[in-house]
Amino acid sequence: MSTRAQIAIQTGPEECAHIYCHYDGYPAHMLPALARWTPEEVLAAKEIRKVREDELDCFDPPREPRVLPRPTRELCHLYVSLVGIWVEVSSDAEGS
Repeated sequence: MSTRAQIAIQTGPEECAHIYCHYDGYPAHMLPALARWTPEEVLAAKEIRKVREDELDCFDPPREPRVLPRPTRELCHLYVSLVGIWVEVSSDAEGS
């Protein structure tokens, strides 16, 4: 079974691209694996099977990221980059 996640990257004043990640989206895996990647590299991937420390295993062809006005968790986990550090956003911090 997959632990799906989203990675939200701000692309404009009220615009966040949400990159889909299909496998191993739980924090114990994602946070160390994402640490090597910049938001620009993740955004260029568009749609990811699995984030690894040595590669972004991407779908081919990828679907375009979903664009929303703010980071929004729709799957199991949501990650954002704050000042160069990847963090998981809890449902309490989303301001639903």
